[in-house]
Amino acid sequence: MSQSSAALPNIVSQEEWFAARQELLRKEKEATRALDALAAERRRLPMVRIDKEYRFEGTNGPAGLLDLFDGRRQLIVYHFMFDPGWQEGCVGCSMLVDGLGHTAHLHARDTTLVLVSRAPLERIEPFQRRMGWTIPWFSSFGSDFNSDFEATTDKGEIPGLSVFLRDGGSIFRTYYTTARGTEKLASNFNLLDMTPFGRQEEWEDSPPGWPQSKPYVWWRYHDRYEHTKSSDSCCHQ
Repeated sequence: MSQSSAALPNIVSQEEWFAARQELLRKEKEATRALDALAAERRRLPMVRIDKEYRFEGTNGPAGLLDLFDGRRQLIVYHFMFDPGWQEGCVGCSMLVDGLGHTAHLHARDTTLVLVSRAPLERIEPFQRRMGWTIPWFSSFGSDFNSDFEATTDKGEIPGLSVFLRDGGSIFRTYYTTARGTEKLASNFNLLDMTPFGRQEEWEDSPPGWPQSKPYVWWRYHDRYEHTKSSDSCCHQ
């Protein structure tokens, strides 16, 4: 839909807009309190000990799961979809990582964030340089890590996020989410959700005439928006 033919929100007075905004704000606060309650419940989840040895390959050489903590108590692993046979990482995962902030803020709370993919390091490193990311990225190629942590199934690669806690030399898994559960990390989606047109995807509940397209098809690597007309999104596949 062209810009000129797109429907628009109703135009009202400042007073009417403020009243509608206040009603939405009430609902937003309810949602925030509900999310706070979920976070409190998440903090009380039981955990499971990880006794199996896993080997990774990183920029500084071989590493075990304990090494991924980099000396900190907590570890967040984003399971970045990158099959060993792919030339590039997942475009949807790439959009998510583009929106991640500086890890120094996590380090201040004794928490490390890393990416882990099944692709070998020689595939990961050129793609990481191209994207301009500095978050530590490890290859789990040749190990059972991806399959054991639901990141690779018989249907292929799955995006996800796992959280681990270290108590001395003991490692525990405390949380896992996948699919839309990872959208908390996707700042682009969160920002678009605040706009009148939203993400402009067909699944959204939007008024008639709002610009919309199928999901995934508009997604691009950040360096390909100007000259790429279609997406080979692995998420779509």
